[in-house]
Amino acid sequence: MPETANLEPFEQTPEDSPAFTQIPSEQPSEDSPAFTPIPTSQEQLPPEARGEVNGGPLGCCFGIVFGLILSLSIAIASRLYADPLASFLHSGLSISVRIVMALVACAAAILFGYLGWKIGRRVYREYELSAKQKQRLERLQRRQRARSRVR
Repeated sequence: MPETANLEPFEQTPEDSPAFTQIPSEQPSEDSPAFTPIPTSQEQLPPEARGEVNGGPLGCCFGIVFGLILSLSIAIASRLYADPLASFLHSGLSISVRIVMALVACAAAILFGYLGWKIGRRVYREYELSAKQKQRLERLQRRQRARSRVR
């Protein structure tokens, strides 16, 4: 009989966990990448992953997206003011707009990415669950266990 997936929390005991063994290859070659273990201690992690959990990367992502979308305003403005800009730039409007958009996109992505990182570290944090949230979570887990037993 095939096994079905169980959604209950799983804790692996030391007896259940197999010891890590690397399977030796037939011929080690110089082209094959070396085995790099997964870092397990704080010292082995990169600097941005150390310490408390924060939303710096998420804020940075939001900032970069905002900066790139902001650069689209250049294209919109060039369409709205096409005639005056074309006479001012002596017709080479599309090339000029693309160059300005690329420059604004790079600058805005860097600026808003940095600001997003700083804001994200302050705003997006991982907090402990409140007593009410813990009760709700326990109730949902009990309901899920009851449904899995019925099936």
